[in-house]
Amino acid sequence: MVEVYELLTVVVSLIMVKLFHWIYQWRNPITNGKLPPGSMGYPIIGETFEFMKPHDVLQFSTFVQERVLRYGPVFRTSLFGCKAIISMDLELNVEIAKANHVPGVTKSIARLFGKNNLFIQTKQSHKHVRNLTFQLLGPQCLKLRMVEDVDLLARTYMEEGARNGCLDVKETSSKILIECLAKKVMGEMEPEAAKELALCWRYFPRDWFQFSWNVPGTGVYRMMKARKRMMKLIKETVLTNETTPGILAATIKLISDHPKVMEELNKEHEGIVRGKTEKEAGLTWEDYKSMTFTQMVINESLRITSTAPTVLRITDHDFQVGDYTIPAGWIFMGYPNVHFSPEKYDDPLVFNPWRWKREDLSSILSKTYIPFGAGSRLCVGAEFAKLQMAIFIHHLFRYRFIF
Repeated sequence: MVEVYELLTVVVSLIMVKLFHWIYQWRNPITNGKLPPGSMGYPIIGETFEFMKPHDVLQFSTFVQERVLRYGPVFRTSLFGCKAIISMDLELNVEIAKANHVPGVTKSIARLFGKNNLFIQTKQSHKHVRNLTFQLLGPQCLKLRMVEDVDLLARTYMEEGARNGCLDVKETSSKILIECLAKKVMGEMEPEAAKELALCWRYFPRDWFQFSWNVPGTGVYRMMKARKRMMKLIKETVLTNETTPGILAATIKLISDHPKVMEELNKEHEGIVRGKTEKEAGLTWEDYKSMTFTQMVINESLRITSTAPTVLRITDHDFQVGDYTIPAGWIFMGYPNVHFSPEKYDDPLVFNPWRWKREDLSSILSKTYIPFGAGSRLCVGAEFAKLQMAIFIHHLFRYRFIF
């Protein structure tokens, strides 16, 4: 009996030693160079719970802010079971974006969007798929095909909201987005199919950055079920991302909080309506391009609401950053902190559309303004997102509204 206890003690001791060694290695990863400062949190879970805490849409998360103060603009962490580097450094973000690294997404995002999604395509495949997508969402297509469709859908849903006395900006914008793109990709859909597709989409994109475990009761489980339903609908009769509806809702809130902005927008859109020979005539590409102040408002809103990472990569080789090394295989998350830099923008926390007055609105993107990402992975739907926002704002200003 004594020998059994001794053997059991040895086994338990070995297990504990192995466990502590594994935990030590997790918290202190072995690399070929010096890692940026930071904490890896608990094994596997890492610091995911702190990262996922809700925060104001107009601010970076408390998680990021606290660690920048503690460790500096570049730090290491562990999120969703993956080792990660988070950067608020402009030059590093741009350098990583331009380098030929693998697109970086968590396992949950790869699972939700499928193995052939645009997020994780290799360089050659991504170029091919991007060109196909550009044919649908590029400026020429928007000019010839999209303006009329978005205008009609926005007008229809706005009239419906006026009759009901209220309008959910985010939900309505999602419906416009889905119906417009579904029509272009799959042709006309039955009303019931379009309704069910929109319902599935409401459950789908809420928690992309989520644990990758497909367990009943979790967000990933619900989204996987919604994905199956959406794929079935598509086979019987394309979806874009959730970003535009969320930013549009924040934009309307910002506008409603600034009376001078509302006044200027009202003047611009009343002028467009007065310039029509027919009162009920739809918008044209020329009308959209004439919305100068509206474009300034959209640019400012995109600047001030870009608080999520816009550069996501997985380093395919060890990457040297000053005295630090970003190991191969780690996820890199670059935040657009430059949008809030006093050196680049006067009073960066103030919503001020007039700051764009002297800018060329047709080519505004630069390394100091990256709401749609940077490098070869620049969002192909950037102009479509701005088009939808502008047309929505135009029709909204035909009514009196309180946000």
